[in-house]
Amino acid sequence: MLSRRRRVAIVSQAAIADLYLDSIRSGLANSEVFLIGDGEEAKSLSTVETLCRGFAEFGLLRGDVVVALGGGVVGDTAGFAASVYYRGVDVLQVPTSLLAQVDAAIGGKTAVNIPEGKNLIGAFHQPIAVVSDTDTLASLSPREYRSGLGEIAKYALISDNESSGTGLIELLDNSKDLVLARDPAALADLVAMCSGIKAQVVAADPFERTGIRATLNLGHTLAHALETRGGYELTHGEAVSIGLIFAVELAEAAGRISSETAKRYCSVPGSLGLPIQVPGGSEVKAEDLLAIMRRDKKASGGLTFVLPGKDGLQLVEDPPTDALAHAFRVVGVAG
Repeated sequence: MLSRRRRVAIVSQAAIADLYLDSIRSGLANSEVFLIGDGEEAKSLSTVETLCRGFAEFGLLRGDVVVALGGGVVGDTAGFAASVYYRGVDVLQVPTSLLAQVDAAIGGKTAVNIPEGKNLIGAFHQPIAVVSDTDTLASLSPREYRSGLGEIAKYALISDNESSGTGLIELLDNSKDLVLARDPAALADLVAMCSGIKAQVVAADPFERTGIRATLNLGHTLAHALETRGGYELTHGEAVSIGLIFAVELAEAAGRISSETAKRYCSVPGSLGLPIQVPGGSEVKAEDLLAIMRRDKKASGGLTFVLPGKDGLQLVEDPPTDALAHAFRVVGVAG
């Protein structure tokens, strides 16, 4: 796939490049490596400009390819740079984190952050392929690994709201110890199941125009607000975990799901060792988070959440104030 390209631009981070760069570059006649910083701070327009200028100096042309070697930050940033350079060059996603393998690398969403919010500048740019090697997950720190489990918890709840539910909640319940121990076979099954769920949803709504794809943002309305307000001290998966609890409690308080269903759903993140309340939440004002959530990409003038219900996941605008207050209390946020 890469050997036929005249030039290959590999975007990565220093620690990841040290581990996997040699295997990627072997057999490539003309490749160049572009390293970006760590953390959400690297997902910026200035990083994209630096990459694009580097691509130009390298001589990258429209028929060449960008390889995103790394986790979600690398995939998002390299993918967006590829989408705007020459109005679009091919990108190959090689995710090395659990979060990227089950979610971020799939579906063609690319974006960077600005101070006003996460992922507000972006484009749809489908990769020519996604190559996931679960052996790379052994090198993740415990916290980064758990961050990926946050997205897996999300897919467990999503699949339970589909008519053809995959039984992912039950699978996680039965194989929790194997998953937490990073068992290779269990991880291979989870990555395949979650990426398959996402690919199916994306295929039905590739550009997020019908509302189907928006359901993949379950838990993300609060999650992105927490990340933005907290300066990305929470990992994405940690924020998603708290966002899932918030969404489920909001749905129950709004009368969309039963207390039994809410209890079942809320047990999933905690069973995987994920946070279920906002750290230092007593110092966080709900109104500050609401102000950020009103700028969410799903919003159309008010507050918009993806919530479970008797008819599956749906976009819900401006839920009742008392239901919001209840959900904030459950995740430990002050009124």
